[in-house]
Amino acid sequence: MDNITLGLDISTSITGATVIQDGKIIKTTFWDTRNKNKFETIYDKAKFVKTQLEDLAFDYKISSIYIEQSLHSFRSGFSSAQTLSTLSRFNGIVSWICWDLFGIQPEMIAATSARKQAGVEIKRGDNAKEKVLQFVLDNFPQIEIQYTKQGNPKPGTLDMCDSIVIALAGDNIVRQAKTS
Repeated sequence: MDNITLGLDISTSITGATVIQDGKIIKTTFWDTRNKNKFETIYDKAKFVKTQLEDLAFDYKISSIYIEQSLHSFRSGFSSAQTLSTLSRFNGIVSWICWDLFGIQPEMIAATSARKQAGVEIKRGDNAKEKVLQFVLDNFPQIEIQYTKQGNPKPGTLDMCDSIVIALAGDNIVRQAKTS
């Protein structure tokens, strides 16, 4: 039986999603929920993400789901307690939607563990987002990366790349478990 892994990088602004079948990326995308007029509440965002996940459920027989674990601690200059709380709530909502929709309990994986499992090398002081983008560019030339006029990756690109790493890590974990 083929292993089809869904990897998600969940955020209240943009969620990245990647489907991998036996080590090969078969779909990667992102879902933008930043429009305050369209998505007034966290539940509006969750409803939109649910419809996107329903499309994936229709198109693919997902057999494992891996989700980037949300942050649990403060770092100076980063997210506030309110932001971390909202992100954790949204992560929980989307995780439950996955369980309900696919009948699969999602596995949480820390970003550092996922990058290591996927083969992304990051040294102390490196910008992890830039390294993940470069990893995707180097290893998956079929994936189209779009840039702004200023030469920066367009919004959603880095979330999509993070979901690729989560999906690759999940796929590796499942395949290692099958061989042992």
